[in-house]
Amino acid sequence: MMQLEPIKQSFSVNYSYSLHFTKGLFAVQNTLLKDIITGYRSSGSVKLLFVVDSGVADKHPDLLSAIEKYCSFNEDHLSHTKTLLIEGGENSKNNHSNVHLILEEVSKNAICRHSFVVVIGGGAVMDMAGYAAAIAHRGVQLIRIPTTVLSQNDSAVGVKNSINIFEKKNFLGTFAPPYAIINDSDFLLTLEQRDWIAGIAEAIKVALIKDDAFFKYIAEHATDLRDRQLEAMQYVIYKCAEMHMQHIAQGGDPFESGSSRPLDFGHWAAHKLEQMTAYSLRHGEAVAKGIALDVTYAAEIGMISTEILGTILNVMEEIGFDLHIPVENDVEIEQLLKGIEEFREHLGGELTITLIAGIGKKKDVHEIDALLMKKAIRSLNERCKSN
Repeated sequence: MMQLEPIKQSFSVNYSYSLHFTKGLFAVQNTLLKDIITGYRSSGSVKLLFVVDSGVADKHPDLLSAIEKYCSFNEDHLSHTKTLLIEGGENSKNNHSNVHLILEEVSKNAICRHSFVVVIGGGAVMDMAGYAAAIAHRGVQLIRIPTTVLSQNDSAVGVKNSINIFEKKNFLGTFAPPYAIINDSDFLLTLEQRDWIAGIAEAIKVALIKDDAFFKYIAEHATDLRDRQLEAMQYVIYKCAEMHMQHIAQGGDPFESGSSRPLDFGHWAAHKLEQMTAYSLRHGEAVAKGIALDVTYAAEIGMISTEILGTILNVMEEIGFDLHIPVENDVEIEQLLKGIEEFREHLGGELTITLIAGIGKKKDVHEIDALLMKKAIRSLNERCKSN
């Protein structure tokens, strides 16, 4: 039989998307959304299917009518098909019927690959709706309008979409960049205090692994951030989002085919703590605890000094984070440590946990000393009791 050589092929695809900042997005005099759509297609009316976090709609009772009025005012360019209200929070990712509901409306309203799903809400709704948009017709266009600090500075600006299944966070998902993200500062004004604070955890994360000057800014403005000073928060959101997007573009692995995920610093424990607490913890709250635990562990193994550890934990507590790890006995500690193996499985290869060797200096490790991690848990919790 004739020996046939394998046929090999390679190609690259260029992705481009933008993050916009505004105030009062759906005021008819604000042309940003219309301009984004016409930038995609300049002639004709483009169909839009809106997916709105019901909690956001409750806090902004004029939002749904404002969307209708805005689309009507710009009807030559925007064709509003329907607005779906979806329960926010992590349950939106646990309830798989939400994905089916969006797909059903995509089908009913003939939303094609040149139409848009426009999702308004927190990071969990963004993940779920983005997943639905990515699998409909192998991908319809997506615009994200994040409404929390965490989604404006982190989750909405990335390229990932997901839902939870098998009691595992983000087990089903896609890499699918949005067409655009729009941060409207008005949505931040109605956040509960815990949601205002929670999103700062992601900014602390990128500062600790990438930029000591950014961490210094956060430290110097810890009280301003805690006290809801919008100017300080806007800078933190902008800088965090910028660094996140730069990492995606310049990190060499935007779709995470390898095993190093520095932007998941603190996340192995965060994901497990969310699951263990039935998602009563906000993602940002869990990330703060995960960061605190991993820097405590870094101090235990001599990677950072106790002085640096104290500085980091003090700043986080000054902002208002509760850093206590919610495990009450050895059984629960062992359950938490299973998150390390689950994280390795999620990476799909070699275990890679990002730690820091100093503020702004990330260092990957490929094994965790379980005894020292247990000691770090107890040490952190003792500190929290004494404060």
